[in-house]
Amino acid sequence: MSRVLDPQLKSALAERIRYYRELGIHDFYRREATTLPSPDISDVEPEQREQMSPRTKAAMPGTLAGAPVGRPEFGIDDPVRALQMIREDIGDCTRCVLHKQGRKQIVFGVGNPKADLMFIGEAPGADEDEQGEPFVGRAGQLLNNMIKAMGLQREQIYIANIIKCRPPGNRTPERDECETCSPFLMRQIEVIKPKAIVALGAVAAKTLLAINAPMSELRGRWYDFRGTKLAVTYHPAFLLRDPRQKKETWKDLQMVMKYLGLPMPAKSGE
Repeated sequence: MSRVLDPQLKSALAERIRYYRELGIHDFYRREATTLPSPDISDVEPEQREQMSPRTKAAMPGTLAGAPVGRPEFGIDDPVRALQMIREDIGDCTRCVLHKQGRKQIVFGVGNPKADLMFIGEAPGADEDEQGEPFVGRAGQLLNNMIKAMGLQREQIYIANIIKCRPPGNRTPERDECETCSPFLMRQIEVIKPKAIVALGAVAAKTLLAINAPMSELRGRWYDFRGTKLAVTYHPAFLLRDPRQKKETWKDLQMVMKYLGLPMPAKSGE
């Protein structure tokens, strides 16, 4: 009987396979489990390093000038400054095709750099691209209401997206766009160190967890994710199209509230 892999282990294995394929290694053979040292980026030839994707570089150990490669914020105790350094590292990003497809600006993220709770969506929309802040349109207003229902204020949490540029026509982000941009999100998570993350929608959930499953299977449970806990619920934009799912979303948020020790609302009639 095949063993079900932990989502975090599955993601790490997928990243390792991607790394070897970028080095031109495509054949793999199974052998007895053993402990092997992780490949260090300092062992990779410079020309091979240039051909590696940003996600693979970010996933590999190794240091440069006293900090992990691709992480100039490493060792910075001030999360505000660390997030600024990540934003500076992104620059006027041209790493994927989205910079040529009408995006106006980078939508980095907003909120409390020491937040206990982090919401992660899919991608900026037209309003977000215009204002440079995630979740400011109709879906953002609904997210604000969801946050208030939890007894919190928007300023207390941190909000970001899988990718930081608006796809044309608000289309679903392509896999390579997610893989190119998500390492910056992982670095934001490492700086903020939230106690809980809520993935909003299928794209965010599947990208973060590396699991291809329907929302009905992804919701209603906790996942161990990069030293914190991650829950999945519906994207506010989906709830605008199908308000019937708001009740299910509220169940997900109550699960998060319980984990964070937030007071639960009194039942009607009490």
